[in-house]
Amino acid sequence: MTGNLYRGQAGLPFSSTLRVYEPLEAFPEEQRPALQAAGAHAVSRAAVENAELLASLGRITRSGGDPFPTGRTDLVRVTAAPDGGTSEDGADADTDPVLLYCPSQLVLRAGLAANALMEGIHGPLAELLIPEEQRDRHQERIDLVKARDGSIRVHTRASTWGIPFSWFSLFMESDRKDVVEAAGRILTVRVWTSITDALERARYAVANLALAAPDLDMLDDLAQLTAWLEQFHVDSMVELDYGAVADKVYPDESPMDIRLGIECLAEGDMTGAAAAYRRLASRWIPIRQLARAS
Repeated sequence: MTGNLYRGQAGLPFSSTLRVYEPLEAFPEEQRPALQAAGAHAVSRAAVENAELLASLGRITRSGGDPFPTGRTDLVRVTAAPDGGTSEDGADADTDPVLLYCPSQLVLRAGLAANALMEGIHGPLAELLIPEEQRDRHQERIDLVKARDGSIRVHTRASTWGIPFSWFSLFMESDRKDVVEAAGRILTVRVWTSITDALERARYAVANLALAAPDLDMLDDLAQLTAWLEQFHVDSMVELDYGAVADKVYPDESPMDIRLGIECLAEGDMTGAAAAYRRLASRWIPIRQLARAS
């Protein structure tokens, strides 16, 4: 299954994701049975990623030209809390691990992506590719989801052709990592941290950049990222999934470079800050240039 997944990604844009996994009690009661069912029948991550990829490719070739997901086959990623199944004295407890859930929410995310596309520089082209009739039909799906689930927290952020530098501020090199490899290639790297640690690091970065570099674009990105994380349950986990770009950049010292760069700015060390940026740029600008390669 892992091989099928990454062979299927050949020729597609590099896509990376930032996900928040929440405990069951964070979700509306009407959503919980479906989430519990997903946890009870959890399949491998490779199987989930493969199913989502195949579904997205299927939408592109769907008859009628409607590229939007219907939500009928929305997937849920499930992980165990790192301290699940451990008693207060540190001994193993005779309880099931605490599960955390990240629903794909493809209907909502597709709507947000379409709106961003319409408002961007390629808006006129997007109107040709996604006719108004299809956008209106998808808006009806979004309205149904919002009416059913109430307050909506979108659990996933995605980025193509590189990872936003602001994301790296949430993580440290000591955080848990899952390196997925096959046939001599790194298929993806997933980095995990608690949402409390992620928020503490994001707020530290915002506070220091606001004083030292208030005009930096990354400050706005970090402020938006912090506001997003503040929506979630205090016992949540945050996952950075590099995707296929991991094979190009890993081992990756970007979290350390971001932290050092911010610390240098806060201390007025422009030489150190510039050196950290050069390391980041040499690693990620070639990746972003692939978006314009023929």
